[in-house]
Amino acid sequence: MAEVALTINGRVHTIACGDGEEDHLRLLAGHLDEKVADLVDKLGQIGEARLLVMAGLMIADELSDAYTRLASLEGGEDAAEGAQAAPLADQAAAAATLDHCAERLEALAARVEQA
Repeated sequence: MAEVALTINGRVHTIACGDGEEDHLRLLAGHLDEKVADLVDKLGQIGEARLLVMAGLMIADELSDAYTRLASLEGGEDAAEGAQAAPLADQAAAAATLDHCAERLEALAARVEQA
């Protein structure tokens, strides 16, 4: 198992990952760091955990938009209309996804605070 040093919000975090996944993890961390930096520019340093949760929700929103666009491309106009009316057709699945994201962000925040 490999370890990667990632810098997010000016702090270095060492994260374990599978061998060969280091570059992908660096790319993801770079995206997260950009979101956190945008929030810091707008809101200031409001706490590491809060910044990570907000950045994670922003990324989850981007993912939701991407799923909507994908659905419209795969299904034609009917799917596009449905996707615009309800970005995630199954609201229970959307809630479960957000809960899962929040749990992962909280776990990450806890790991960050321990580092």
